[in-house]
Amino acid sequence: MATVAVTDATFEAEVTNSDLPVVVDFWAEWCGPCKQIGPSLEELSEELAGKVKIVKVNVDENPGSPAQLGVRGIPALFLFKDGAVVSNKTGAAPKAALQSWINEGI
Repeated sequence: MATVAVTDATFEAEVTNSDLPVVVDFWAEWCGPCKQIGPSLEELSEELAGKVKIVKVNVDENPGSPAQLGVRGIPALFLFKDGAVVSNKTGAAPKAALQSWINEGI
């Protein structure tokens, strides 16, 4: 399953109300580190299909959800489980580190 683009309007349905744990990647087109981790997140979304959903929120087009969560820098990753944030991290990381962080949270 590829990553899913989420907007402020679909955030609650796709993230808060999800049956699966959800990793939310807050990113922007101009953000170099965001582009660095993008391919790793795409691969992880395939490898972890059925265990976790990975979604992407463009902060320039959807300022509401990152503001509610207090996002101050990107890439910002939030792990939701049962509708609540259980973990978050900011900045780029290698795929193995991202996978480890996700596995710890789910």
